[in-house]
Formats: sequence, structure tokens, C-alpha cells
Amino acid sequence: MSAPLITGIQQVGVGVQNVPEAWQWYRRILGFDVPVFDDKADAPLMTPYTGGKVHQRHALLAINMAGGGGLEIWSFTSRVSQPVGFKLEPGDLGINAIRFKAPDVRKAHEWVKSQSREAVGPLVSLPEGEGFWGNDPYGNIYQITSDTTWFQNTGKPVGGVAGVVVGVSNIDKSLPFYKNLLDPMEIVYDKTGVFEDLPTSISGQRFRRVLLRKQFTPVGAFSKLLGNIQIELIQALDRTPKKLFENRYWGDCGFIHLCFDTLDMATLKNKIQANGYPFTIDSEKSFGMESAAGRFAYVEDPDGTLIELVETHKLPILKKIGWFLDIQKRKHQKPLPDWMLKMLSLSRVKD
Repeated sequence: MSAPLITGIQQVGVGVQNVPEAWQWYRRILGFDVPVFDDKADAPLMTPYTGGKVHQRHALLAINMAGGGGLEIWSFTSRVSQPVGFKLEPGDLGINAIRFKAPDVRKAHEWVKSQSREAVGPLVSLPEGEGFWGNDPYGNIYQITSDTTWFQNTGKPVGGVAGVVVGVSNIDKSLPFYKNLLDPMEIVYDKTGVFEDLPTSISGQRFRRVLLRKQFTPVGAFSKLLGNIQIELIQALDRTPKKLFENRYWGDCGFIHLCFDTLDMATLKNKIQANGYPFTIDSEKSFGMESAAGRFAYVEDPDGTLIELVETHKLPILKKIGWFLDIQKRKHQKPLPDWMLKMLSLSRVKD
């Protein structure tokens, strides 16, 4: 079997109107307290998704050291980031929700209910396991559920990003895209019916839900930190879904992209383009984000949901002393040693 080209979810982009304010909430409630970069600059390569004009932005990437993907909290600084103009319903086209993982779902539920002023739903039976849904202060929906992969015990009730829920118009058309991208992966469940656990759904609506899981493999510098990938595809069967970023820019409010950590961008590009999924954006060479750098690209799923791919070239391990890791100089694809990854926590911001 060939080596995987994607090792985990690097981050999910969260469009907001105020980055410091949003980061404080995600830091305090969900434990994303270690910044990787905090960058204010132009976004010249994103003009296909920003009206053909170069816009300025503020982007901050934060991680949760329990393990899982991070959050890239993002805001325009050259314009006001625009909210979606309607109430999201499950199955609307785009990223419906982030799935955060918890070592103990019940303790996580107690914690979030006690700390957040926003709506937090009850504990419910999901198609797999137990979990709950909630809202951040900006109208975004999240789900907290269990997972089997952890980097370390931080003593906090919530871990990092385990996956996302993606609304699609036709699961049979979307499955080949995600299978091709995440190979090898498994289908955990494929269920159709009325689901009582879904938030804000209209009573009696039917959905098809498919959970895809890419199991952790110890390949890639950050694989032990990132863990499993869980992608739930959800299709509304009784209504025509709306597109979450219709007539809005990438970077406007909401979940703007899903980003995968990529080991070999050139090989991945050839593979997915051969299957009919061209890159819409490709930096082609290393692109700096404050003290981090890498090659990044974008591809769209069949409904236009943006998937970001990042091949990391440089990462700050300890910015205070100027210690940066040059990934390109590594001769192998083995995971970084735990002690080195744990050094990232020395940059933790405490409230």
C-alpha cells in the first residue's frame, strides 16, 4: 500500500468580524490556546473567491494540545466580513458544523453548559455514539463527540477538531471526491431517515447521513497531533438546500474551508486532477504566514465547498527564542517526537 498523502485535518477556517474576540471565546471555552501564527497581510492568491480584488485580512491559527486539528480564525480588514443571510439548516451546502472531540462527552457537556452563554443542546444519541450540539457567539454550529486518538492529556474537557459536517446535494456524487482525497478511508455508517439529534431541523425532515473516517497512521511530522479524520456528509432529502457562500466571499462569516495536512502536494495534485478535481488555487511554492510557511492549494468538492491543502515547510516550535522547524530538510515521513511537539505549548496564552 502506498503512503497516505493526507495525514489529518490541519485546521478549519472560521470567518468572523473580530479575530481577537473570537479567539478569546474558542480559547476559553474549547481550549484552543496555543497560537501557531498571527498574521495581518494581503490575500493576493484568493482573488478568484474575493470578487477579483486583493483584500487584506487578519488570520490567526490556534491549536488545542490535547490533539486534533486547529482553527484558523480569519477576518477581512479591508472590508466588513458578511454574515450568511439566512438561518442554516442541516444539509445546506457547505460546512455545517465542526466536530470537536472530548475524552469524556458528559464532562465536556457540563463544562460547556457552565461556561458558555450561547445555546448548548442536550446530550443525544448520534448515529455513532453520544454527543451534543452547540453554537458559538457568531452563529456557527459545532458538535462535541468522542474519538479514539489523543496526543496528550491536558486535563481539559474538550480537545481539537476531529472533523466536520458537510452539507451536500447528492452524497453519491460527493463520495468519490472524498474517497479519492482521503484514500484510504472507511465508511462508518450510511443511514437514511428522520434524525432527532440534528439541531434546528424542521420536524419530520428526512436526511441521508454518511460518516467517513480516515484512521490515524504514524506517517507525517504532525500525524500524532492531528489524529483521525471524521467527515460526515449530510443530504437533505425533503427540501432544496441553500448554498452557504452564495454571493459572499471566501473569508466572510462562517466556516470558510476545511484544511488537510498534506505530505506530497505534487503527487496529490496529479492524483486528484486525474480524477476530475483540478486545483483552483495553487501557491506552487512556499508561502509565508507570519512565522510559518508552506505550499497551499484549494480544490472544490462537487458542491463548491472549499478544501484547502497545506504542505508545511516551516513551523515555529518556540518563537521566543527563534526556534523554527524546517520540514523540507527532514529525510523521512516519521512523526516528530512527542517532546518536540509539546514544546509548542510553551507559547500558550492563558486567560
